[in-house]
Amino acid sequence: MMKIQLMTAEMILTTAMTSDTVCGGKTTAVIIAAAGSSTRMGGTVKKEYLPLKNGTVLSECAKIFLSTLSVKYVVITVPCGGSGEAQKALFADDALKPILQTVNLSFVEGGSTRQKSILNALEFLAEIACPPDIVLIHDGARPFVTGEIILRTAEAAAEFGAAVPGIPPVDTQKTVGEDGFISVHLRRASMTAVQTPQGFLFRKLLEAHRKAAGDDVEYTDDTEIWDKYEGKVKVVEGNACNKKITYAQDYSARTDTGKDGMILRTGLGYDLHRLTAGRKLVIGGIDIPFEKGEDGHSDGDALLHAITDALLGASGLGDIGSFFPPEEAQWKDADSSVLLQTVWKKIQAEGWKLNNLDCVIKLEKPKFLPYRNQVISSVAETLGVSTEQVFVKAKTGEKLGSVGNGEAIEVWCSCILTK
Repeated sequence: MMKIQLMTAEMILTTAMTSDTVCGGKTTAVIIAAAGSSTRMGGTVKKEYLPLKNGTVLSECAKIFLSTLSVKYVVITVPCGGSGEAQKALFADDALKPILQTVNLSFVEGGSTRQKSILNALEFLAEIACPPDIVLIHDGARPFVTGEIILRTAEAAAEFGAAVPGIPPVDTQKTVGEDGFISVHLRRASMTAVQTPQGFLFRKLLEAHRKAAGDDVEYTDDTEIWDKYEGKVKVVEGNACNKKITYAQDYSARTDTGKDGMILRTGLGYDLHRLTAGRKLVIGGIDIPFEKGEDGHSDGDALLHAITDALLGASGLGDIGSFFPPEEAQWKDADSSVLLQTVWKKIQAEGWKLNNLDCVIKLEKPKFLPYRNQVISSVAETLGVSTEQVFVKAKTGEKLGSVGNGEAIEVWCSCILTK
């Protein structure tokens, strides 16, 4: 096992709080897991150290726990040699500094896996004079947890020994075999998507982790270890807002656009295309079966053209015509998804991130609703963002004007960009 790096005297704040009355007088420790490499996130800054509100992702995690519970110990797992960066990120929020003076704060080097990192933190707590009764383990990249979730988990852990917040899965779940085919059709009614914090009786979890360390198994989380060596885990109500930041779009979609110093801009895009026979009807990169399609120099995708103009307008970089002049032959029948991606890369290079897109399509026929989810997914994939950041709705022309007479398609798009 990797040797635990204990904090120096200057790095430990030693004023302890009273016992946690929420947990029946039991003392509580919080372990914040922040030793990962953030490879899926991309970029040069660990996701836990990214700015959020008045501090960082890490400081937001700590603040909600310390504002909700009477916590005696806070242990943050960090990469090897990374305690300095973690301290800087944690103390970035001035409002958190006086609260941190009331707890025993330590930074512990993590291991090569999350499981090993948590064991290191548990072993550190076991070596102090008065180990905690309850330990809550939380992802350092899950800053949107609420006080209600923390309280429910802590109370259930004190009562049942182990607890975890969970939410019902939205999508239908399947088990897929090694051959790539569905092997088991799962029932959503009996399933839950678990979150953090996960709460446990400290001594029992420590012993379970020690046993698990000798297994030739990489456990998915601490509840699986508890389930194998100690018993059942109580599931309490979680919340969909308690999302972990894993990819860049998770961060851009959920960051606080009201933060001081953050620039926010809106953009508005519009396009109108005649519908003619012999052309494909392409909306958001999806071919829609119909007798007519958009007449245009490129593939005529009016939705993507409106989105492109909205993004360019918000970023102040021009309009679609200045990037892809219709008189130039190279753009003849061009794929509008490629055009949008080209523009979006330039916008991102200026430091802009997408908060959301909201689009309205005006089209008499065909009905758009059956294709909406496909179109939203296609747009999100083209931009490399979450489908939660994109919405597209449609209206008819009520048989009035060129759209109402089935002669044209009209699109409006608004967007919010931040940096």
